[in-house]
Amino acid sequence: MRAVVTGAAGFLGSHLCDRLLAEGWSVLGLDNFITGRKENLAHLQGNAKFSFAAADVCDPLRISGDVAYVLHFASPASPPDYLRHPIETMRVGSVGTQNALELAREKGARFFIASTSECYGDPEVSPQHEDYWGHVNPIGPRGVYDEAKRFSEAMTMAYHRYHKVDTHIVRIFNTYGPRMRLNDGRALPNFVYQALSGKPLTIYGDGKQTRSFCYVSDLIEGIYRLMMSNEHLPTNVGNPNEITILEFAERIRKHFENPPPIVFEALPQDDPKRRCPDITKARRVLKWEPKVGLEEGLKMTLAYFKEVFNKR
Repeated sequence: MRAVVTGAAGFLGSHLCDRLLAEGWSVLGLDNFITGRKENLAHLQGNAKFSFAAADVCDPLRISGDVAYVLHFASPASPPDYLRHPIETMRVGSVGTQNALELAREKGARFFIASTSECYGDPEVSPQHEDYWGHVNPIGPRGVYDEAKRFSEAMTMAYHRYHKVDTHIVRIFNTYGPRMRLNDGRALPNFVYQALSGKPLTIYGDGKQTRSFCYVSDLIEGIYRLMMSNEHLPTNVGNPNEITILEFAERIRKHFENPPPIVFEALPQDDPKRRCPDITKARRVLKWEPKVGLEEGLKMTLAYFKEVFNKR
């Protein structure tokens, strides 16, 4: 079985490649390194079942040989990244998604797309369930990411209904773990980078906005179960344990001998006030739920970040 993974050098893409290889798949990874890093795939050099090609998924994909699965994980994912690359973000969610779907259609392959909880926008219901259509500002700064992912879901379902492509959609909630970029703009790497640099932790707004953090190994397990299932409609995969950003910052501070102070800045436009997945469907259909607790996950992630920081 051969899989093509777009965004293979990213945080999640590289972990997905590891899981597929561990399951006996042959993997071709694609990435243009806008936000992906070669270091994330360095450990796979010499693996006979893994190959890599530098490629932009917004260009037509010409892949020789059989392909059993196309997994589309290419996209900037953190606010600073997609605000820095707004056009690329929208193109990879639209043109890139269609190119990946076309590859799956041509090869008779199954298709999997990494969507996001951002499809729910700044939600008016919590926890968010898959039948909720969302509350998104299409022309706000975050709209380039939110609408790109919403479009990618619509395109995926169109290929499923019209071309009969076997498609699968995961809506990923906040995920953390090794291989995240330090200071990539998301809460955990930002807090850790600031703490390691001897700077105060920056909280936007009053810190009462909530997030739900899922450790990467749990997420990949849910993704693998979904990709092997017969479920075609979007499925939430994330950790339902909700925590405020202020509480999260305090949890991180406790891991440092000299806990850094906290400073508050203005909340960015359209920043979600609550983010918590309803994983009833994942529990029922995939027999999945997260196993790694926040404290255990933080210890493993902080150890990785400290190692990376000390090598700088």
